[in-house]
Amino acid sequence: MYSHLRRLDFVWIEHPVYFLTLCTAGRRPALANEAAVAVLCAEFEAAPSRYGWSVGRFVAMPDHLHFFCVSNETPAASSLSRFMAGFKQWTAKGILRATGRAPPLWQKEFFDHVLRSDESYESKWRYVRENPVRAGLVSRADDWPYAGEITPITR
Repeated sequence: MYSHLRRLDFVWIEHPVYFLTLCTAGRRPALANEAAVAVLCAEFEAAPSRYGWSVGRFVAMPDHLHFFCVSNETPAASSLSRFMAGFKQWTAKGILRATGRAPPLWQKEFFDHVLRSDESYESKWRYVRENPVRAGLVSRADDWPYAGEITPITR
């Protein structure tokens, strides 16, 4: 292992909360509408039984999606990569069908960040929920209709 990564041998967070960002292909604005968010929420709600993951809070921006999730830590739980592959596959089919858009919907990769002990889920959420305000889409975060919470995540 590279010496500058040696510290990673000792990083272990039990039951981590992941902060994920998925971007649309070509950063096309495809997500900030009722039809797309209905598909996203349906898949978020199916995630515990389908993948063994629970989704907490989310914000759907026009060209990207932020959400928090945790593994249910069961033997049947999928890896994060398998969860994301399945999630992207099902949501792409549903959103493309609902909105009449042409494929692809998602970029191939996704961005993940593990919240560490010095990071608070609440403080990260406060930052994320202000995205629509920073983007000039609304004047108050509470006015953005494409955000919510599926399952409370406590840490």
